[in-house]
Amino acid sequence: MLRGLIHSDGYRSINTIRRAERTYRYDRYIFTNRSDDIRSLFGEACDLLEIDWRQMNATSLSVARASSVARLDELVGPKR
Repeated sequence: MLRGLIHSDGYRSINTIRRAERTYRYDRYIFTNRSDDIRSLFGEACDLLEIDWRQMNATSLSVARASSVARLDELVGPKR
């Protein structure tokens, strides 16, 4: 199910944060959907698989912890 949700309404990217003289880059997944129910399904599926996620804004969820991104990489695979 997570594979289908990411392939339809999500993406994997590299987030870049610039702080003072340092730059941080890390991989993350973003899932965006206007439906509260569908976002809840995504979050519940992540919870069952012990994948850490956070609410980014009103319509988007983020998976950014390295171990969780690696787990999603195993499950989701490349977008087709």
